[in-house]
Amino acid sequence: MTATKLDRDADLELVTIYEISKILTSSLDFQKSVREALNVMLTHLHMRHAMVSMVQGEGKLHVLGAAGVPFAVQEDIILDAESGIVGQVLKHGSPMVVPDITADPVFINRTGRDLSQCAGVALIAVPVKIGREVVGVLSVDRPPGASKPASFDRDVRLLSLVASLVGQTFKLHQAIAAERAQLMLETHRLQKQLQGKYDVENVIGRSKRMKEVFADVHQAAPGNSTILLRGESGTGKEAIAHAIHYLSPRSKGPFVKVNCAALPETLLESELFGHEKGAFTGATAERKGRFEMADGGTLFLDEIGDISSSFQAKLLRVLQEHEFERVGGNKTHKANFRLVAATNRNLEEMVQKGDFRADLYFRLNVVAILLPPLRERKEDIPLLVDFFLSRFNRENNRKLTITPGAVEILQHCNWPGNVRELENCIERAATMTRGALIRESDMRCQKGQCFSSVLLESSASRACHPVMDMPGTHPGGHTTFPAREPIQPQSQPVHFRDPIPVVAAPARPAMPAAAPPDYGDDDLAEGSDAFVSERERLIEAMERCGWVQAKAARLLNLTPRQIGYALKKFNIEVKRL
Repeated sequence: MTATKLDRDADLELVTIYEISKILTSSLDFQKSVREALNVMLTHLHMRHAMVSMVQGEGKLHVLGAAGVPFAVQEDIILDAESGIVGQVLKHGSPMVVPDITADPVFINRTGRDLSQCAGVALIAVPVKIGREVVGVLSVDRPPGASKPASFDRDVRLLSLVASLVGQTFKLHQAIAAERAQLMLETHRLQKQLQGKYDVENVIGRSKRMKEVFADVHQAAPGNSTILLRGESGTGKEAIAHAIHYLSPRSKGPFVKVNCAALPETLLESELFGHEKGAFTGATAERKGRFEMADGGTLFLDEIGDISSSFQAKLLRVLQEHEFERVGGNKTHKANFRLVAATNRNLEEMVQKGDFRADLYFRLNVVAILLPPLRERKEDIPLLVDFFLSRFNRENNRKLTITPGAVEILQHCNWPGNVRELENCIERAATMTRGALIRESDMRCQKGQCFSSVLLESSASRACHPVMDMPGTHPGGHTTFPAREPIQPQSQPVHFRDPIPVVAAPARPAMPAAAPPDYGDDDLAEGSDAFVSERERLIEAMERCGWVQAKAARLLNLTPRQIGYALKKFNIEVKRL
């Protein structure tokens, strides 16, 4: 063989190895990659049949990739690891060459070759190894005249290189498969854990009002209709939204939530719709929005009553068609999600004033579930107190208990901040209690330090109320919604079954809209009565608004920037709920 011919063969072998290595690392489908690699090898090296058999299950050799063999035959080939040429290679871990398969008694024709056409066909089989362990066999048929017998050594070396690549790829795929199986198990475990955590049975409430809510949830969850959760801030709308998701056929899909009040309009649009690369400064890559992320699952839009009029029109189309374009793009995307929305606003009043689109209102108000405020289900307060106190003990390694008298005091409060305010009250009392028992005197209202009652009138006037009768249509053509009388704050002293010393809380003026607090005043000395009073007032407003600064700013008639400055000035850490 001339030097030029040797160089050409060496170049061809190098190109073959390079192409095979690219193919084997191009896909996570091992069998597909092996089939494509074997086809390249047969084409470049002029061989006839090729097969990769790997040890699977109970020590059997399964053909995971073949070329030059009918595909229907490939699926049925399971080799005995103890017999034939392939079995010998697997057993001894050394290459074998059969110069003529028609004349070798050890050869077993498992692929249905026409042996009358195989005179002089050689079989070359090499082990596939991972480290020192033999995990499979690579075998090929070399037709007569492909090369001289002396080149068997060259063929064995080349096939051993290919087998080494196959072995490394097989090892990588095994590791990926094991990790994927582990992740799937962990995902399944977490889904079960979340499903148990957010099961509607775990939502605390045994009152008649809450039983009605649970019945509505069980009835509505299995469908695909849009659900609108109505209720004051802190009544548990997000917990109910989770319960609806995990009771629905979409429970294995994603649950994606967005707080519409926490984001400015421009950021909210990008967050929901996603954006293309270069859509705006800083958009260095395309990004899926929450609509796409919720595909196959549930999208929860909290505080939907706080979105602007211009954004309402953009949202309406998505809810109608489930189609949208990313910011900066013109390609239409589709997403199959179920919408659950929530608001503490009076949408009917907003529609009348023109602050909320009527068509969007009717699109959202398909199945409405009204969550009662805590003051209308006070029989649930002992259960909630027990739950919050148990959780505090668990998280802080404490063994606190609470007296029946303290629980009774809590049952006579109005709770404008609802369950969230009760949770904060229990945490505050548990943190500041020096002993192992929370008594009546540990309640803030008994120390004249609870000012949340001033928020009750505000919350009652802004809260959504159920429409008891169908809207009436006036001759002028406009629709009216009957208003409910606002709930008045409790003005009479509370009488308990047992005499409990009660220290009256000082009267607190309502938050004036025309004269907002001046948090830029540097004359408030830290520790002074005025400083403490304003700090407490700001904390109460933040608790009432679920620690959403934009909502607290509206409540106090301030700008979000002023609220941010005040939180920093009074050293108030913003809670992440």
